[in-house]
Amino acid sequence: MKKIAVLVACLAVSCSPVKDASPGEPLSEAVQNIRIYALDCGRIEIDLSRFAQGDEYAGRTMNLVVGVFLIRHPQGDLMWDAGLPDAFNDPENEEAKNRPDMSVPFTLASQLEALDLAVEDIEYLSLSHSHFDHLGNANLFADSTFLVDKDERTHMFRDEARSNANTFGAYSALEESETIQFDGDYDVFGDGTVMILAMPGHTPGHTVLQVKLPQTGPVLLSGDLYHLKEARERRTVPKFNTNVEDTLSSMDRFEKIAADLGARVIVQHSMEDFQTLPKLPGYLE
Repeated sequence: MKKIAVLVACLAVSCSPVKDASPGEPLSEAVQNIRIYALDCGRIEIDLSRFAQGDEYAGRTMNLVVGVFLIRHPQGDLMWDAGLPDAFNDPENEEAKNRPDMSVPFTLASQLEALDLAVEDIEYLSLSHSHFDHLGNANLFADSTFLVDKDERTHMFRDEARSNANTFGAYSALEESETIQFDGDYDVFGDGTVMILAMPGHTPGHTVLQVKLPQTGPVLLSGDLYHLKEARERRTVPKFNTNVEDTLSSMDRFEKIAADLGARVIVQHSMEDFQTLPKLPGYLE
């Protein structure tokens, strides 16, 4: 069993918290082969009425994709989110039978295999937040180093969370994983190319991911700051978010960063956005 290594961001050598992300210096030759691979890890049919404080989406449903992203960097591989459980790929699975609104067309493990990778090869795991559709396969990465906002880790391992057996059981092994816990933004590789950005509100320690690619340029992965492209335009806040004001402040910060960087924004649950990404084994570079 691994000993938990909890490092506060401001003390970690590889962590450089920033007040606001900025373009910074041009990428060095050493990081010219950073890539983002998009993994298709599920479908969810949702009632949109819960995704706004008012009745903006009343009577509407939508099929969302569950996007998971592998960031390959010369210093290691980062898995961003962990999708719905691979067990949902089996139509005879009892949990899958009980949730006909959810399905998994391809297992996460099989998509890694298509890249000649195994879960054991992934050095880092980070979750945008601790909702079921983002951590379904988290226990597969218990031997990876877990990168997590301190408020989100507290939220994940509170007593109420432990009482939800299905959800907690999907990530419980992370409690004993080697862990880097941070407060604020976190520079994953210490070179400004892959930044976990604090965007609380959806959950207490919700985060988004900023990646600077050598050809595509800056990319922002939204987590669940937005579930829909329309929500980004309308600034709608789901009824189940933990804090409305924090969410709106995070939206403001996100949009400023996106504008300042001229970043490509990928709304992770948007089928439209997901379908614009290269299919495996293709990648953004």
